[in-house]
Order: sequence, then C-alpha cells, then structure tokens
Amino acid sequence: MTVGGSHWFLQYSPYVYYNEHCIVFNAQHTPMVIDRAAFMKLMDFVTAFPHYFVGSNADLPIVGGSILSHEHFQGGHFTFPMEVAPTEREIQFVGYEDIRAGIVKWPLSVIRITGADPERLADLAEKILAKWRGYTDEAAFILAETEGVPHNTITPIARRRGEDYELDLVLRNNITTAEHPLGVYHPHAELHHIKKENIGLIEVMGLAVLPARLKRKLADLADALVANSPLTGELEKHAPWAEELKAKYTFTSENVDDILRLEVGRVFAKVLEHAGVYKRNEDGKAAFMRFIDCVNGEERI
Repeated sequence: MTVGGSHWFLQYSPYVYYNEHCIVFNAQHTPMVIDRAAFMKLMDFVTAFPHYFVGSNADLPIVGGSILSHEHFQGGHFTFPMEVAPTEREIQFVGYEDIRAGIVKWPLSVIRITGADPERLADLAEKILAKWRGYTDEAAFILAETEGVPHNTITPIARRRGEDYELDLVLRNNITTAEHPLGVYHPHAELHHIKKENIGLIEVMGLAVLPARLKRKLADLADALVANSPLTGELEKHAPWAEELKAKYTFTSENVDDILRLEVGRVFAKVLEHAGVYKRNEDGKAAFMRFIDCVNGEERI
C-alpha cells in the first residue's frame, strides 16, 4: 500500500491482541521517528481505512516499546478505552482556533486535537511535539534531557470522527533515576510482579498486554489463596499483594478467578498512572497547563 507517498506493507498480527489487529510497516528499512511526516502518514492511513484507528509507538527507548529500528504502526478495528474517554478540559492553541483541542480524562497525559484538515492537525501536532521535545519543568520533574540524552517524545494515535480527523498526542518521558532505574514514568517496582515491561502503544490506550509468565502463576496463586497456603518459590513476589487481597475478600474456588482478574485490572490502572508524566491531582493538572501555556508562547515556569 501507499502511505505518505511511499511504499508500505500491511499484515495482520499473529498475536491478535484485538479485532483486525494489523501492523503497517515501511518497505524501506528506516528507524522510527515521530515528526510531522509521521502524523501525516497516520492520517493518510485512516483516510484509506476510516473504520480503523492507527498509532505509532514513541521513538525513544523505555517509552517506545516494540522495534525502534524499523518504522511501523499498529492499527485495527477496535475501540479502546482511551478513545471513549471524554475531554476533561477544553484548551485552545493560538493560531489554531479552527482546531478543537482538549486534555483527555485519562491516567496518561493526552492532548486530543480534532479537525477537518489533516494538514492543519499535522502542523499543530508538530508544534506541540517540538515544544515538548525541548521542554523542562523541574518542579514537575520533566527534564528534556540529561547529559545530552533526550527524554521527551510523543505517542500519537489517529482516528476518524465522521468527516473529521482526530489525533491523540500522549506525552512521554523516559528519564531514569536511582530509585526508578527502569524509568520514572514506567511501572514502579511494587507493580513488577504483574507488569515490569515497557508501556507501548496498545497499553497506552488501555488494553493490558501482560507477560505470558502470569498465566500459570495466577492459576497457582488462585489455588494458594483458596487453600490459604503460604506463598513460596515463584509466588513469593506476589505475597504483599496477596495479603492486601486477603484483607478484602474471602476466597472460594467459585470466585477466585473473577477477583484476580478484577484486581489485575486495578494493578494495570496503577501502571498507567505511573506512566503519566502529569499526575491526576491539582499539582499535576497545573503543571500540564504550564506546558499548554508554553506551546502558546506564555512561559509560566
């Protein structure tokens, strides 16, 4: 197929995480880059497939996920939780009054822009990306770079809203610290018993992609919870979480699987909260608006 004027391929994923899960990839071996051209390629794809969404992983390690050495997108015929999340706060970008914009009510930090002209959306998305790549707000622990290593990028997702185009721009930062060596905006250590891996495009949108190791371990944990037996061996890492669950529930063979499914989902919600660069509290919301002001040329740091 042709995407952005160049030769691309489309295949359906062997993993099938969701309905019609497809991979769209450049016929030329070229690295992942998030830029204006990438935004246009995404919207070019949903012009051809208006019933699909399509998105790109970010172009930095930790927050990028997947294979950063070859340009590719993921799409499909599926409605993710983030897509139906409402706009929590309407915003306006100077010079782009024709584009509807807002901050999405979502654990990660998402700017949603919607309009009829993909070129205009790509222009605004490029402006937001450029500001974000160079943006530092030490009070919010957002550092554009440390020792010359860049940290800020965007995970973009495109879809159609009737005749309009919509881009969700998820702000990402891959900084690490001694306390969080795998990433500050990454699942923290207390969640690693469920999810330690990077948070990529699919998870950003609200669908948990969990490691295969959990399938057997959760089955073994279910047996131990019903029997009220001590957790040993590979199950020991789940012990603090299991103690919390035992304080909330009385486990039986009939209810244990449903409870664990619910509680794993709650852990995943915390994973998404950890991945959000601006937290869902008053300080986080104020810091988010400082960035919006920066995009509009109103520095307030």
